[in-house]
Amino acid sequence: MDIRDLFPASGPVVIAGPCSAESQAVLTESAVALKAAGVGVLRCGLWKPRTRPGDYEGPGYEGLQWLMRVKRETGMRVCTEVATPEHVKACADAGVDLVWIGARTVGSPFQLQLLADALGASGLPVLLKNPLNPDAGLWEGAIERLKGAGVKDIGLVHRGFNTTDAAPYRNAPLWQLAARMKAAYPGLPFFSDPSHMAGDRRYVGELAQRALDLGLADGLMIEVHPEPEKALSDAAQQLSPRQFKALMEGLVRRRPSSADEAFQARLEALRTEIDRLDGKLLAILEERQQVSREIGLCKKEQGVEIVQPRRWEQLLESRLALAREAGLDESAIKSIMEEVHRMSIQVQK
Repeated sequence: MDIRDLFPASGPVVIAGPCSAESQAVLTESAVALKAAGVGVLRCGLWKPRTRPGDYEGPGYEGLQWLMRVKRETGMRVCTEVATPEHVKACADAGVDLVWIGARTVGSPFQLQLLADALGASGLPVLLKNPLNPDAGLWEGAIERLKGAGVKDIGLVHRGFNTTDAAPYRNAPLWQLAARMKAAYPGLPFFSDPSHMAGDRRYVGELAQRALDLGLADGLMIEVHPEPEKALSDAAQQLSPRQFKALMEGLVRRRPSSADEAFQARLEALRTEIDRLDGKLLAILEERQQVSREIGLCKKEQGVEIVQPRRWEQLLESRLALAREAGLDESAIKSIMEEVHRMSIQVQK
């Protein structure tokens, strides 16, 4: 099977199902409800990497029998996470249609290489989630390892990143990093996992819509459980079948572009204005860098240290206050000012 075979004629492909395979009954009930809602691929975790021992880690190999029964009875394709070569072999032998590699595994190069070698030999299609940390290099390296091992059918899954300022979400979306990866690998299907980004079912819909609006969702991966409040893992972020149906009916799908001449003319005029403003912004940054060089010379003449923590704290606080007054995203402005500060230190000698 090719991942592209999953895609309908219009709209994104949707992969949905419970976080973990808790029982045959949970899987079957989930599959029946999701198939009725138009979903063609059931997802569930058989081997769950958990932070603490004793937390529910999935049914393991026994769950493969449950998954295959659902596949036979509903005709749905089935998908699960793999983390070891043994998982890969068991899934390939059982007839699982595609697998995904989780964020924890992506961040472990040695483990990932073992997994990549097994996947290359299996012929299974693979969905590759982003690493926990916002490290594009790790994600890119994982793609390279899979390709180098002979895996030909790869999709990418954006599930958000572990940062100190992710609130109100469980994982920060960092849309720009996701956009960078999608642009760097245009031939790979790109999926959005709003469930893991959200960590709370209240936000799953808005994140799914944002991914669609940004053009970052060829497909969606969403966690759905017959009784989310009773789920043994990630209960807070799973939707009920009714909630899932309402979400899907409410999603708005935008077009990649428009041939309308008035639209094209207006867009071009606005882009020209953006180009002009960017030119001014770069000129201001160049002027600021020159002032920073002079500050560096001034400090050097007096034997004063380059980095002045108190001054930096005051500067950042004042710039964030200005950002608030202007209605700008404080988190984004903080990141910009930190980079500008780094550049300033770099030119001071």
